Amino acid sequence: MAEAAEGPARRGKRTGTEPGAAEDEPAEAERAARRRRSFQPAADIQGTTVLHDTISDRPQPLPARYFDTKTTEPISFFLSGLEELLAWQPNSNDEFNVSAVPLAERQPPLQSRRPRTLVCHDMRGGYLEDRFIQGSATRNPYVFYHWRYIDIFVYFSHHTVTIPPVVWTNAAHRNSVPVLGTFITEWTDGEKLCEAFLTGGEEAYGAVAEQLARIAQHYRFDGWLVNIENTLSAAAVGNLPLFLRDLTARVHSAVPGGLVIWYDSVLKDGTLRWQNELNDENRIFFDACDGLFTNYNWKKEQLERTQRLAGPRLNDVYVGVDVFARGDVIGGGFDTDKSLRLIRQYGLSAAIFAPGWVYEHLGKENFLQNENRFWASLAEYLPTHSICTLPLTTSFSLGMGTSTFLDGKDEESGPWYDLSAQDIQPLYPEHQGTLSTSCCLQDAWCGGSSLQLQGTIPPGEERVAVRLFSLQMPAPPKLFLTLLYKLEGPQPDDFTVSLEVTTWDSGMCFEGNPTSLPEPNGRYYPRFLPAPPPGLAKLLAACHRGSYGWTSRCYELELQDCSLRDLSVIVSRQQPSPQETSFTCLLGEVRVLDTASVAASPLQVQGVMASQLWWQEGPEPEQLSLSLTLRWSFPPGRARWFRVLSQGARCRLGQTAPQVLGLAQGCLFRAVGLPVPRPAPGQSCRLELLVEPVLRDELPVDPERWGRLVLVYSAPGGATSSDGH
Repeated sequence: MAEAAEGPARRGKRTGTEPGAAEDEPAEAERAARRRRSFQPAADIQGTTVLHDTISDRPQPLPARYFDTKTTEPISFFLSGLEELLAWQPNSNDEFNVSAVPLAERQPPLQSRRPRTLVCHDMRGGYLEDRFIQGSATRNPYVFYHWRYIDIFVYFSHHTVTIPPVVWTNAAHRNSVPVLGTFITEWTDGEKLCEAFLTGGEEAYGAVAEQLARIAQHYRFDGWLVNIENTLSAAAVGNLPLFLRDLTARVHSAVPGGLVIWYDSVLKDGTLRWQNELNDENRIFFDACDGLFTNYNWKKEQLERTQRLAGPRLNDVYVGVDVFARGDVIGGGFDTDKSLRLIRQYGLSAAIFAPGWVYEHLGKENFLQNENRFWASLAEYLPTHSICTLPLTTSFSLGMGTSTFLDGKDEESGPWYDLSAQDIQPLYPEHQGTLSTSCCLQDAWCGGSSLQLQGTIPPGEERVAVRLFSLQMPAPPKLFLTLLYKLEGPQPDDFTVSLEVTTWDSGMCFEGNPTSLPEPNGRYYPRFLPAPPPGLAKLLAACHRGSYGWTSRCYELELQDCSLRDLSVIVSRQQPSPQETSFTCLLGEVRVLDTASVAASPLQVQGVMASQLWWQEGPEPEQLSLSLTLRWSFPPGRARWFRVLSQGARCRLGQTAPQVLGLAQGCLFRAVGLPVPRPAPGQSCRLELLVEPVLRDELPVDPERWGRLVLVYSAPGGATSSDGH
């Protein structure tokens, strides 16, 4: 098996008889060689790897671009200037920055002929708490979660090459939204940069285009917003459309579904003058790429001219809307709907710039309520997109919280923020006065939040339906569905909660068998299962998972020749009433599974290895702090994410309860600052780390198939004691 660290194996002092050895090595080289650590597996039985290490008090620093200098936590980064861009090469140190979440399919496809919605995220220069790839203990962070309403997400900053922090790419991709980085040049420095690569001809601008395409491909995001906000010489602007065409072609080739969008700034003669529309002065750039993002100070007549000139490509024009309402603009803030109403009248797409206004302007304390209010005010003008693949599983977590919940239990109190851990998000429907949906941070089944439904059942009616997800896919012959919920309020026993599946109208669609009659309006109520079907009891223990006040329900639905349309939750009264009745319900988890896929063969986490060990003193006397990078292998596309746990470190025989260290999106994780006991001279201690795959259908994986790594460590210069390790 391969060695699991950077340096050569510890084999003692080299001699001149070894191949390539110098006859007389300098003492400093010898000492440096001894400081380099390496780990050789002693055994690899049933997924367990055993590694040995000697503690080093001189850890080698990790590159500051990729790791926080204080903690060694992996971080996201940008590139400054042309030199850094052209020098960029893939590097094993930045594997953490590669998105592990593929772009989920959606219906309708992005290129469908309908108006689109682009969101451009701009907040205080970017790379704030979101730069910490494995999360941070941030209180009241900014999160975006209305993914069903938008089509493209742009991460914007004023650095030359803005590589989107991978946490945003992971969250967006899980919710079917492509992510663009930003290539920007500005003012005097921008002029110099543009002159350097645009006046050099095809070889020079081709090198820049090639690097940008390679960066998007390597980090697995989906393309670029190009923003040239400086004047250009005649030679430079003459090559600019050629550069855009080259970049667009390379991105299309390197990234499936890749996009390049041009910001309305420079004119065809090189003048910097924002047009606020598509016209003959900037059309040459629009024709060279996938779309135009206009400036924000437009008026109605400019929308009319843009519509005429764009012709069949009118959906490729993204009319800019600055939520901060800077300049002479229409709408902004809670009047942003005025802008969108006009834009949609002309069939144009919209680019909503800096929706973080809700967070920055109105404050952090009531952010989630204000965020829901903002997007609810726009919902009428935002075409949604549907989920088109199974399994559909979600615990509604936002990727942040005030506590971390697991199986309904508050496992760890304290703020956390990790957008990569954000779940598939629902539609957040609002019905004025009768129903509201919001995020509840006080209680959850798994992650940091649940979905809170608050509403009333009108007098004389028996139930209310809450549409959670729009679906568009052929229904498998048999569906298995699960629901975890908690009723709150003064009389929770007055209500029942269940699931409803609707199908698209079709005379061929039947439930169960062709002799049954189609349901009116294509509505189906899955059959409640008090226990899992025979043969699936072990896998589907979820039917009995309800605890800490949560109720668990499992359902089955057989359909023939149907296409799924919506998934809704139904809240019903137990008894009819002439009175209006209020309810509050928390949803902790919803799953829709193709029963045929549930019985797939079990999978094994393999080859857990460690590298980049970092030993420090403390935090307590007789303790050390250990950081290390774990890597393993698992079949691609099968895991939703991985839960990394520590079985604890000990220097005597015994067992401790596993503790969750964090979530990994791909097959690597950096454990940071693990407190471990200091071994006495001649003693060895052991740390056991576990990797639990969390499958896309959330079905449990037997612990025997988790990955395991046992690190046996000792103090330098001492022999290992025989204490059972």
